[in-house]
Amino acid sequence: MSAALAAGVAPFEGDRAESIEMIRDSARGLLGTDMARVRALRFQEPGFDPALLRAMGEAGWIGLSVPEAAGGTGLGLGEGVALAEEVGRACAPEPVVALMLSAHLLAAAGEATVLPQLLAGEAVVLTAWQDRAHTLSPATSAEGARRFVPMAAGATHILWPVAEGGRVALHQLTRDQVEITTEQTQDGGHYGTVRPLPFAGHGPGTHIADDVGAALAEGLDRAALLTAASLLGGMEAAFTMTLDYLRTRQQFGKIIGTFQALQHKAADAKIQVALTRASVEQAAAALDDGLSGDAACALVSRAKARASEAGMAVQQACVQLHGGIGYTDQYDVGLHLRRTMVLAPAYGGANLHRRRFMELAPETEDEAA
Repeated sequence: MSAALAAGVAPFEGDRAESIEMIRDSARGLLGTDMARVRALRFQEPGFDPALLRAMGEAGWIGLSVPEAAGGTGLGLGEGVALAEEVGRACAPEPVVALMLSAHLLAAAGEATVLPQLLAGEAVVLTAWQDRAHTLSPATSAEGARRFVPMAAGATHILWPVAEGGRVALHQLTRDQVEITTEQTQDGGHYGTVRPLPFAGHGPGTHIADDVGAALAEGLDRAALLTAASLLGGMEAAFTMTLDYLRTRQQFGKIIGTFQALQHKAADAKIQVALTRASVEQAAAALDDGLSGDAACALVSRAKARASEAGMAVQQACVQLHGGIGYTDQYDVGLHLRRTMVLAPAYGGANLHRRRFMELAPETEDEAA
């Protein structure tokens, strides 16, 4: 690891730590702990609760990192990571991270009509930036299909970035200006493939900005880090359930948590959770402290690569430690495994971010030694 990354970042302290804890408490109060809601919304469209989404907007979630001058809350990634953790812990299907990305772009573009509706949770504005898997680069075709738009069936507006000539133009389309086809995901949600209806002129919908390239790159990195935090929240929730099970389930007249083989698997999972938390929180603190450029991107990639890989390993271990009941759809630990399968590749999977980390922060021979 490079010297800059090895230096470490001080944890959040004092008033900032209290603010972050208040975000967590507020999120837990709004999301609740009843997984029946999550199950009831699966395998249907739009797949999330519009009323709860409005409540999230009223609570300031969607505009958490949007500057106050643009109508947001103006808080940092430390608060955003805490919020995303709780969303992951609750397995909430509402596309909070995707909406935060759209809010970031609209604020950067200076858009003042749809942005207030989005921040209030009244408009569902999703960004269709991706035309293929395993990429962080925006699409270059104005007319081609965009893929992997989360919970797209509920969209009221679509943001349509187009990379050309070294710039990324931003267009905005309403729901009646696009065709959306959906494909179910393992967790009962869906991804949408979005195609603009035939248009005349220089681009689809309404052209709202000439170049949001820097804002999009920053927004995608933020979304990747928030997704890593959601994976972390899901890991911790599943691991807590698993520890409770190991402490109470009996077999052959003994608590199964006393079996050494199971203790070893649980210890490995706990280490993965702890390492993921360290990576996610260090990245959030560093970016809030002003770190930018390649060093910031490297920290984000390290966190997302670890969260994606550790998330799958921990969730699989939790299912296995539950035995047969862990594989049933009625048991909550299975919901977290399915959600992890969807979040792990979102905004770049482990392999993509591991490659990017090595490109941006390669180890020198001295450091490797």
